[in-house]
Amino acid sequence: MSLEEKENGIEQENNTPEPAGHTGEAGSENSAPVKRRPQNRRPVQRRTARPKNTSEEGRKAEGAESTVQTEGAPEAAEKKEQNRRAPRRRTPAPRQGQGTGRRQVPAPLRNTDETAAALPAKRSTRGTKKDGKGKLKVIPLGGLEQIGMNITAFEYEDSIIVVDCGLAFPGDDMLGIDLVIPDVTYLKQNIDRVKGFVITHGHEDHIGALPYILQQVNVPVYGTKLTIALIEHKLKEHNLLKTTRRRVMKHGQSVNLGCFRVEFIKTNHSIQDASALAIFSPVGIVLHTGDFKIDYTPVFGDPIDLQRFAELGKKGVLAMMADSTNATRPGFTMSERSVGKTFDAIFAEHTNHRIIVATFASNVDRVQQVVNTAYKYGKKVVVEGRSMVTIIDIASELGYINIPDGTLIDIDQLKNYPPESTVLITTGSQGESMAALSRMAASIHKKVSIMPGDVVVLSSSPIPGNEKAVANVINELSTKGAKVICQDTHVSGHACQEDLKLIYSLVHPKFAIPVHGEFRHRVAQKELAEYMGVAKDNAILVNSGDVVALDEDSCQVIDHVTAGGILVDGLGVGDVGNIVLRDRQNLAQNGIIVVVLTLEKHSNQLLSGPDIVSRGFVYVRESEDLLEEAHNIVANAVEDCLDRRVSDWGKIKKYHQGQLKRVFMEAHEAQSYDPSNYYGSISL
Repeated sequence: MSLEEKENGIEQENNTPEPAGHTGEAGSENSAPVKRRPQNRRPVQRRTARPKNTSEEGRKAEGAESTVQTEGAPEAAEKKEQNRRAPRRRTPAPRQGQGTGRRQVPAPLRNTDETAAALPAKRSTRGTKKDGKGKLKVIPLGGLEQIGMNITAFEYEDSIIVVDCGLAFPGDDMLGIDLVIPDVTYLKQNIDRVKGFVITHGHEDHIGALPYILQQVNVPVYGTKLTIALIEHKLKEHNLLKTTRRRVMKHGQSVNLGCFRVEFIKTNHSIQDASALAIFSPVGIVLHTGDFKIDYTPVFGDPIDLQRFAELGKKGVLAMMADSTNATRPGFTMSERSVGKTFDAIFAEHTNHRIIVATFASNVDRVQQVVNTAYKYGKKVVVEGRSMVTIIDIASELGYINIPDGTLIDIDQLKNYPPESTVLITTGSQGESMAALSRMAASIHKKVSIMPGDVVVLSSSPIPGNEKAVANVINELSTKGAKVICQDTHVSGHACQEDLKLIYSLVHPKFAIPVHGEFRHRVAQKELAEYMGVAKDNAILVNSGDVVALDEDSCQVIDHVTAGGILVDGLGVGDVGNIVLRDRQNLAQNGIIVVVLTLEKHSNQLLSGPDIVSRGFVYVRESEDLLEEAHNIVANAVEDCLDRRVSDWGKIKKYHQGQLKRVFMEAHEAQSYDPSNYYGSISL
């Protein structure tokens, strides 16, 4: 049986709809009832096959044999059979209702720990110590100090599930760094308990780290169709496709993972197939909204499933973890269709000009509206930018975007059409230096040049921190004669205050844990949750690495685990740390002076040097006297060390640094050099 066939078989077993009257206790469907021996019947022992159990714990218990009793055996046989079986019954059978919602333990139970494991999972934890025993642990491993690198672990006893696994893009101070991925030390330490990754949607800050993390924590990945397709593309690039189990989920479906049951709920976002997650645990339901907004008129697919949110609210939601990105913005988030009206007005006004639209590569609905408008006005469409081309190809293959025949052309065919009859959809709306639009603006794009009269539409809002880069691109485009339009060309994919209020009014969570946002965003949602009826003490702010213990009565931070970012520099993962970054910053800001000399190993005789190499320190031609003086000082320092038979290389380096520091301080007093910068950059 192939890997895909095996996966389909497992999906058939695990993807179960919610049973009637479900209370939210995961695993209760798999608990076998205990059959008692009737007092007035004669038993005959018969072996029967045990029904297949879909949970991992149930599979462990499949070896335990069950018996049924029937009439017809003589009384002597009954006594003989009872005597034969007597040694096996070391502990009484659990009472009716025990063993539900927890892993099944084969009889006999040997000790008190095993006995405790057979108790009902949903039990009162009032007065439990802060060790988290009997509680659901929620552990954000990233995504709470920034918008990016989202990953959260949910743990109950021997089961751990992980929601999302995203990356963050480096800041301006992370010189040479390509990506930042989450530190999953805690998952690696508990890898035998990790049941899988459950993904809300296909944005980079939610799936981007999977190729790196799956090499360390290889467990199945669950997500909707478009999300899994985007993940598979990444896995293929990292040669992980054959070794990673994937499972495609539909909205409304559930999957059993250990003692958890996770249900995928339809939401709207700036990418298709976004989901909220209802996590059924032994202590109650936790609702993770993912990134969402409320769009009653989406471009593709159905609106958000508010009915299911309301149904969960009636059942009782223990805690809700909601998107905080736009928690500071009043009102409702506009529908994606409103952007289509703006596009139509722009195209109607500029029928005799080439139009270039820059947007996020993952915003398939936005691309669809540009394509629709271009087709209406008889223009050909070119998609440019590696990530844009990849996502559009995948979305088109899966049916998430519909491009009329003859509308899409290759960029190499662009020269065959008049400029006014073409539309370019490209990446670079955030001013990324190597994105297609930035290369066009800088006149370094190989196939597209900005011409006077071009209309450039920036269909996005600058992410905080990117404002300067976006402004630079706009200036360069304007310099070349292009008209740049930014007004009313974008709507957010995240819920504003009124959207959040609606969700809170439907769900009525007992506890609120704001996620996906910087501190100010999460504070705003905390205040909003309190306004909507959540008790002040029940709306809590946590940080990455905090261990939040949840039960019916309490929600509090009880511990802290390793969390943070791992730097990816080219092919190196984690080999660049804070010290290397500090050195890079020093080099970038202060330059470097390198003293090169060669000593014979045994005799410590000076074979060559000392020579001084300077980069980014001073302009050499204007500072020849300073460098000559530094050279003489170093030469004298070498001779002094050799005369005193100092052979320890560390001492030699320290002595030379001290001598050079003195030279530069004297030069500073005379010529206004800054010695504090120089000393930290001296290398031997």
